[in-house]
Amino acid sequence: MKLARILSLALLLCTGLAAAETATPQAGDYIYEGGSGSLRVQASGHFDITTIGANAHTCALDGTIARGRSKLDDSGCVVSFAVNADKVEVTTNGSDQCRGYCGMRAAFEGTYIRPIPSCTEKAVAGSRKAFKRQYDAKDYAAAQTTLAPVLSDCDRTLDWITKAWLRNDLALTQYKLNDRAACLRTLQPLAEDAARTDDGIKENYPPADAEIFLPVVRATRTNLKLCRG
Repeated sequence: MKLARILSLALLLCTGLAAAETATPQAGDYIYEGGSGSLRVQASGHFDITTIGANAHTCALDGTIARGRSKLDDSGCVVSFAVNADKVEVTTNGSDQCRGYCGMRAAFEGTYIRPIPSCTEKAVAGSRKAFKRQYDAKDYAAAQTTLAPVLSDCDRTLDWITKAWLRNDLALTQYKLNDRAACLRTLQPLAEDAARTDDGIKENYPPADAEIFLPVVRATRTNLKLCRG
């Protein structure tokens, strides 16, 4: 019995390792975890990656995957792709040449997620458009029903600025529904930054990030005041 149990555990371990194996990812679009980039894989194995890091620094690279790896151009940079269900883990061989595809504050190594249908870029844009129609028509209950799942279901693939705007849109809708407690809960992740001055935001974030974040912070301050009553 003990031997059978050991063999069973060994089989489970082998299965888990096989699930995350170096291979060519299935063709399609993947989103960099945190929403700050994308990986596109074609049926031919050709791929391209674009990411954006702090202060609007970017990475851009492309190549062809063979047996889970791609040697970029004539450089010493080798990119590996480990596939596990709907995720692709992208790593490199650590070559200095790999850094040449990125700005100083950007990176492309990490996890890329194949989004569920409701979390693709097109689907999120469609949900936001439907939300606005419902909100403008003062159908706040429907607007909340449309927007709330985007925040919850797409949390890992939304970029930080889009997520912050969605929080403000949802919080204001909750305020219109006289649910101030829900409004404050929705805005809580932004409250610390909202308590800073504009100069405080500029001191705590790189210049390009502060510029795009300040309008969100100002909206959050206004909405927090509303919800606090």
